[in-house]
Amino acid sequence: MIRLDHLTLARGAQILLDDVSLMIHDHHKVGIIGANGCGKTSLFALLRGVLSPERGNVLLPKRAVIAHVAQETPNVATSALDYVLDGDRELRTVEAAIAHLQGSAFDNHHDSQKEGLALAEWHHRFEAIDGYRARARAGELLAGLGFSHAQHHDPVNMFSGGWRMRLNLAQALMCRSDILLLDEPTNHLDLDAVLWLEDWLRRYPGTLLLITHDRDFLDSIVDTIVHFDQRTLKTYSGNYALFEQERAAALANQQATFEKQQRTIAHLQSFVDRFRAKATKAKQAQSRLRQLEKMTRISAAHVDSPFSFSFPLSDSRTRQLLRLENADLGYRADAPVLPNIECGILSDSRLGLLGPNGAGKSTLIKSMTGRLPLLHGSRHTARDLRIGYFAQHQLDTLDSQASALLHLQRLDPDAREQTLRDFLGGFAFHGEQATQTIASFSGGERARLALALIVYMRPQLLILDEPTNHLDIDMREALTEALQAYNGALIVVAHDRHLLSATVDEFWLVHQGAVAPFDGDLDDYRRFVLDHLRHEASDGASNNDAISASATAPPTNNLVPDRKTQKRLDAEARQRRAPLVKRQNEIEKILEKLSAERASLEHWLASPEAYLDNAKARLTEALVRQREIAREIETMEVEWLELAEVASREAKTDS
Repeated sequence: MIRLDHLTLARGAQILLDDVSLMIHDHHKVGIIGANGCGKTSLFALLRGVLSPERGNVLLPKRAVIAHVAQETPNVATSALDYVLDGDRELRTVEAAIAHLQGSAFDNHHDSQKEGLALAEWHHRFEAIDGYRARARAGELLAGLGFSHAQHHDPVNMFSGGWRMRLNLAQALMCRSDILLLDEPTNHLDLDAVLWLEDWLRRYPGTLLLITHDRDFLDSIVDTIVHFDQRTLKTYSGNYALFEQERAAALANQQATFEKQQRTIAHLQSFVDRFRAKATKAKQAQSRLRQLEKMTRISAAHVDSPFSFSFPLSDSRTRQLLRLENADLGYRADAPVLPNIECGILSDSRLGLLGPNGAGKSTLIKSMTGRLPLLHGSRHTARDLRIGYFAQHQLDTLDSQASALLHLQRLDPDAREQTLRDFLGGFAFHGEQATQTIASFSGGERARLALALIVYMRPQLLILDEPTNHLDIDMREALTEALQAYNGALIVVAHDRHLLSATVDEFWLVHQGAVAPFDGDLDDYRRFVLDHLRHEASDGASNNDAISASATAPPTNNLVPDRKTQKRLDAEARQRRAPLVKRQNEIEKILEKLSAERASLEHWLASPEAYLDNAKARLTEALVRQREIAREIETMEVEWLELAEVASREAKTDS
């Protein structure tokens, strides 16, 4: 078990934990929660031995293997698959011992019999740790986290920051650990990968300590909650929903809690009343009923939230805000990611986009906003349509030398300063924080500012692409409530199922080159994703079996083309895929150059010379270029993934 015994932990002069005792039993799955900055990550550093307590003791099981997700990824040319395999340290030790003994076996200068026995023992150990399946296990982890089979062999230094974090996560999962520490593992994942990871963690046999702001993720996995509360740790049995229910009971007499509950209840009840009797919406109505039951118990827990904001009422008088007609979406006319798309957004549309990574969700959104020109077809919008668009790369476009207040003043130069300060206060930018430059802002603070700027624009159509990354639970709840009251059109891509289920009325599935309504709720989608992954895994196994059997299988004449015809068909298939492969190769070369340039920049930015007085101009240019590179890499990777999706579909069609 893990024990903290009268422990005091500090960060500089700040006391994080004061005389705390805690016991976590083996094989428990524990959610670690608390406000940003309270010490959750420091607790993990303490358990790993990176930090030492001011007083008290940390007691861990003897010889326990602790796995965690590295925050930095080495700039190496190792393949993704081998990098993940490195997570199993014992496996690599055994492999090295076998390779050494095999290299020196039967040497005249050595005792061949003794070495033979040692080699047999190492082979026995290799079998005992499931070494023969190690590469398959690593491949399953990569596939579950969204890597295509072709990417398994790409070098680590070809991937951008978000994909490198996925590699680090896969490496941590590869370790056959006794204790697994995960700090915000879903931040760089899409919904499909989150659902896969959730399923994997439920089956994890060791002790899990999990920090995350994704409440549905917590609810599905953990059996214990440890809450940082005023420099102490409080333990609650059960998942996050039960924790909130218990905590809400202590706050239930506050009027603000009651008002929040009523707004949520009214929104959910409205949906149920409208669609309970409609067959195509029955499942979603039942989902809202479950959400309604849950919300009436837990919303009081956010009475002390520092966030309070709302979207201004939409002033749109047009029924249809946007329409795509006979539209080919993508980056190349000869290989559209989404061909022949017909869809419309009405003034009261509330849509959640579902689909695997690389299927084209970002392409669809960028085409709707006009940021990505159509390859073919037409885009129609209502007159003077105001679109509020949030995407992660926009955080990099914020002016790091400007303040939150100055960002708003640039949007509305005539507004009174106090009016803008009051508005920023709803996003927890108070006092001096409203006027300090955002260079020192955390990712969460930058995300809050980006949302504030969008809200201030009074959009009639709001498009949010993963808005919850870097946001804590309180801010996510505030955003959810604001979106529930928003009366404009809404399109959301998110891996946070609580936000999705509480704010959208219907789902569209972007999959295999098509966009279509998804008939079901998020529980149905979870089954769809996991079934799809299992089907792909079984197909891979079947293909391997078929290859193994082909050497001994007798020839047949059951509709199999003759060799000449088969060669012609294969050549035609290669010719059809050649432009896709060519463009992917071009992108890989561009990514290689961008990655090298980024590494050089980061090396200089980490040096003392970058911060000398005579380097200010170069420093500014370097920071600007660093953001530009991040955006360019993201654009290139999205295009590469979408081309891979098209190539994969064509390969399946050819086969």
